[in-house]
Amino acid sequence: MTGAGGPLVLIGPAGSGKTALGREVAAAAGMPFVDLDAVADAYYAEVGWSLARLREHMGVVGRLTAEAAWEPARAHAVARVVADHPDAVVALGAGHTSYTGTEHLAVVRTALHDCREVVHVLPSPYREASLRILRQRCVRDKGRDWIVDGHDFLAQWLDDPAVRLMATRTVHTRDETPAETANRLLRRLG
Repeated sequence: MTGAGGPLVLIGPAGSGKTALGREVAAAAGMPFVDLDAVADAYYAEVGWSLARLREHMGVVGRLTAEAAWEPARAHAVARVVADHPDAVVALGAGHTSYTGTEHLAVVRTALHDCREVVHVLPSPYREASLRILRQRCVRDKGRDWIVDGHDFLAQWLDDPAVRLMATRTVHTRDETPAETANRLLRRLG
């Protein structure tokens, strides 16, 4: 793999396949795999947040405003997971790389700066195709289209220029299985 130290980090919108790809890359490379969405609660708690508090806040102010208030906790979780798992493949949930507050984005960019690689995972090089595929996957796999209170979170995550700037490379999964994409990615990183 290229670079020294730090985890190999996968970023991208919901439905891009970060978790499945991360498991395959980790297994093939003999590295541990960490899905931030699965371990983030402990990190959120360190700064006074929890998913229960987020849901409660959403009920009061709506999803979009609550997501903005939750940004410090998400940024903290990214910094902590990267520091705690320097030899792992780490998948970051879509919300962990998209911020409205520049100070929170700066925390994440700093945390990702010394990572081995930050790989932006997308299904297609074409925006509309990616958005269509992501939406289909999210509805099929999670029962949600990510349009909340009139706001399209999938489009936000897909179009966020800061996410593209964080990445050291982009991989398009196309119609490949996670194992096929992992093999192709590892050959490129080799």
